[in-house]
Amino acid sequence: MAAIEILGLEKTYLAGFWRNRPKRALFPLQLTVEDGEIFGFLGPNGAGKTTTLKLLMGLVFPTAGSARILGHAWIDPEVKAQIGFLPEQPYFYDYLTAHELLNYYAQLSGVAANQRKRRIDEVLVRVGLTDVAGVQLRKFSKGMLQRAGIAQAILHDPKLIFLDEPMSGLDPIGRREVRDLIQELKAQGKTVFFSTHILSDAEALCDRVAIIHQGQLRGVGAVQELTSSVQGKIEVTWYGTQIPSAIKALGAECHSTGEITRVALNENQQDAAIDALRRDRLRLISITPLRTSLEAYFVEKLQCAETSAGAKA
Repeated sequence: MAAIEILGLEKTYLAGFWRNRPKRALFPLQLTVEDGEIFGFLGPNGAGKTTTLKLLMGLVFPTAGSARILGHAWIDPEVKAQIGFLPEQPYFYDYLTAHELLNYYAQLSGVAANQRKRRIDEVLVRVGLTDVAGVQLRKFSKGMLQRAGIAQAILHDPKLIFLDEPMSGLDPIGRREVRDLIQELKAQGKTVFFSTHILSDAEALCDRVAIIHQGQLRGVGAVQELTSSVQGKIEVTWYGTQIPSAIKALGAECHSTGEITRVALNENQQDAAIDALRRDRLRLISITPLRTSLEAYFVEKLQCAETSAGAKA
């Protein structure tokens, strides 16, 4: 059973001073997220990521289309108890402490009274807020508030977790901890659907990704498949900062970092580069095929969309 089935969801807002100018925020969207996978929803700011999440959460109503979550209609009240949600910009009452906030959400989520303290203590440990559990939220940094938001999203042990820009405001260590937490949730058999424009996080975490731009789905697939194509180039790495003249003659740009030099070449120049290194008695470290990155795939899809839009105009 698919965890999420988006069946032509569409959203059009009325914009302008008189609210008489329709603006389409999301074109009909068809998308399936499988049970137990980490799914990345990628796109630049204003692409339609948050609109999609709000539609799935029932916070706004679609202009057309529907969806199914965990086998039920997405508006079914029973579904709400099985999902957790972190909005892009969570807002909490400033004068509550982290522990009080989670106790409040535990009651809203139906966590049994005799289990609340244990669950709250567990999630505080998981998001790294144990030491500040008694501190009022108004004294929290943006990153700490983000951790509190993640804590409330997983407090009631949901089967499906929606995270809207979960790395927002986090320092490198915090981002690493959130990535570890998402991987833990997957190991427990949960499904995680998160939106982001930080491509390195998506590439490190996701089983599959979808790219959305200007309200339209531009591409979807497994990360491994999207980044597996070889560009027809190789990277040659060797010890030392000396660059053989024969390699310079190939027209490649070399980069030295410390005692290591790297150069990107066409595949058909590999033998010439190796011969040049051998003649100058330089120690070869590696020859690596250069593969397409998720960033390159992302940029390609956005450029295609812009070209298509320009041609129509």
